[in-house]
Amino acid sequence: MTATVAPEPQSPLPAWNDPRLGTEARVDALLGEMTLQEKIAQLFGVWVGASDEGAEVAPHQHDMEETVDLDALLPDGLGQLTRPFGTVPVDPAVGALSLLRTQRRIAAANRFGIPAVAHEECLAGFAAWGATAYPVPLSWGATFHPGLIREMAAAIGRDMRAVGVHQGLAPVLDVVRDARWGRVEETIGEDPYLVGTLATAYVQGLESAGVVATLKHFAGYSASRAGRNLAPVGMGRRELADVILPPFEMAVRESGVRSVMHAYTDTDGIPSAADAELLTGLLRDTWGFTGTVVADYFGIAFLKTLHGVAGTFGEAAAAALAAGVDVELPTVKTFGAPLLDAVRKGEVPQDLVDRAVRRVLTQKLELGLLDPDWSPVPAALEGADTTADP
Repeated sequence: MTATVAPEPQSPLPAWNDPRLGTEARVDALLGEMTLQEKIAQLFGVWVGASDEGAEVAPHQHDMEETVDLDALLPDGLGQLTRPFGTVPVDPAVGALSLLRTQRRIAAANRFGIPAVAHEECLAGFAAWGATAYPVPLSWGATFHPGLIREMAAAIGRDMRAVGVHQGLAPVLDVVRDARWGRVEETIGEDPYLVGTLATAYVQGLESAGVVATLKHFAGYSASRAGRNLAPVGMGRRELADVILPPFEMAVRESGVRSVMHAYTDTDGIPSAADAELLTGLLRDTWGFTGTVVADYFGIAFLKTLHGVAGTFGEAAAAALAAGVDVELPTVKTFGAPLLDAVRKGEVPQDLVDRAVRRVLTQKLELGLLDPDWSPVPAALEGADTTADP
């Protein structure tokens, strides 16, 4: 007699929620079910806490902000939540509870139950009211102590993870070229090897806490002419290769970093946000980076409004997507309706959308956001009544 082998019981879970399957199979299954609108919704963030009161935290912020109708957006899903703890003082418990409720709303609104990635600034500590403030990166450089920087970053990451934040927009790997540049204190110094070594340690620390680190600003931001914030970069290929790029290469190859942010600047007339040779040829094909490339705030829209290399927001979206930018931040300006319209008109291949969405979904899966036991309740609120008013 031949023994019969009973078939394995089929999982009651959709394939993308089934931890028994591999990452690629889960992402493939989800991509196969999503509409174009649902895919594009994963490619932008929303700045729900944005306000026109107070100082700007990004160039031209008040010119670029628009009111976002969350009720209209959420049925298709949402890629990221921008700085849910805000740019004005918010009690940490209230911020965590607000983020939790927003995540519940996002997951409940889309048919796949996909939450958003929440990101925050964290260079010298989690940029939230009451969080520990650490010395600025110039001080890190003065220590020559990678272990200390790794320990500090791990503590920052634990603070962020405890309240439900998934991604930190740090570290800064820009090498100082002009002391007049207004963000020198955010840099580690003027020596590429030192910058790369300590930035790599920072990434390792932040990632050890389960928080996605983000290398920035790729590439050349600190070398803008006359030390201005958004000026072009005037440098030859040798200087770029010898000074600006080595810290990024070191971090990509050695730290396990999962995200990179493009720079605002343009080099030799090519904006970083539209530079396929930089964002795909060098970063991915040569260095082997497999994570997500996110836009510096409003950087894709700047291809039209500042750089003048795109005539419409749809053209700006097409250029950035083709170059290798996966996520528009801080809010939807080009990767929403303009990109959707361009794809429908045949001006942008849907393969480019699929390429970016695959990277985004892979990262969400790795963060556990697609697992059946995912919960929006962060460690800091475990056991608390999350239904009561804050």
